Amino acid sequence: MFHESCSVLRAFLRHAAGSLYHIVIVAMSAGIALLLPAGASRFLSFWSHVEHDKFSLIAVEMIAAVLLMVCFNYIHRSLRDRALAEVALGAGLVSFFPRRAPEARRRIQALKDEQGTGRSVMVIGSSGAGTLVDQVGDLSSVLDKCLEAKILLVNPLSQDARARMQALAHPACTYPTFREEVRQSIALLKRLKAIGKVVKLKLYADAPLVKLVILGDYLWLQHYHADLDIQNMPEYVLQRNRKEHGLYTFYAHYFMQRWESPELPEYDLDTDELVYRSRTGQEIRRERFELEPAPAAIPSVNAPSLAASREPFQLLHAPGPYLPVQGYETE
Repeated sequence: MFHESCSVLRAFLRHAAGSLYHIVIVAMSAGIALLLPAGASRFLSFWSHVEHDKFSLIAVEMIAAVLLMVCFNYIHRSLRDRALAEVALGAGLVSFFPRRAPEARRRIQALKDEQGTGRSVMVIGSSGAGTLVDQVGDLSSVLDKCLEAKILLVNPLSQDARARMQALAHPACTYPTFREEVRQSIALLKRLKAIGKVVKLKLYADAPLVKLVILGDYLWLQHYHADLDIQNMPEYVLQRNRKEHGLYTFYAHYFMQRWESPELPEYDLDTDELVYRSRTGQEIRRERFELEPAPAAIPSVNAPSLAASREPFQLLHAPGPYLPVQGYETE
């Protein structure tokens, strides 16, 4: 109800802003037309004084030269920025956030809520924990309304995961904490599946490269630096290009390649087993996968309700519904 009211208010304000813009333009045109005769007479009087005063004439020429330089520089920069904007739009880049500001977070959350209803959510992340909430925002509302969730997380038992935690050398990013975050994310996915959501989880063993979320026509992207925390990295928002030549298509194809790779085992949320399949989808073998709960000092996620479990999974970064890209269907 609150989101619907906000949407109606925003639509009203946009309509009012458009009407106000036209009113201001008409008022300015009328004011210029009324003041033009008086302004012209004053200018002629001023110029008659300047043309007989060499010092004033030189000053006016210098001011005119400076104004011309400023105007030409502005026009040149505007043309250059316009060319760069066209390149960015052609690539599908619509937003860039070097740091997450409150206003940017509200815009991203509104877009995710709009795009996440009745669509597939596709995510490549690290641990999926709430410690990354500042980078993407809360996906709990999106997961509640999505049609299907496909999630790729790092296998915490892999050597690359341990090596990355050691490389970060951050007191809040320790290997035991990372394992606990993955365990909490798995616990949340189990609860989502228990209430009827179509949830699939796969684990990859290599070091995380990108944090990627696909929701509908939008894609959120961040880069995992080898030595820096993801919170220090900029965030990019890509939009699906109808001509299918933008970066959105590239990263969507990258996700599907990783997801369909037979090298990545699927996590069976019912039996806590890693399921390995052949390229044709036939099951080859199963391996038991267990993560011991962290010490009591780390909060547990064994909450009785889904609402209480939303915080641990706030990691997932992403946008709304996903549309088919270049011939493959995802929903």
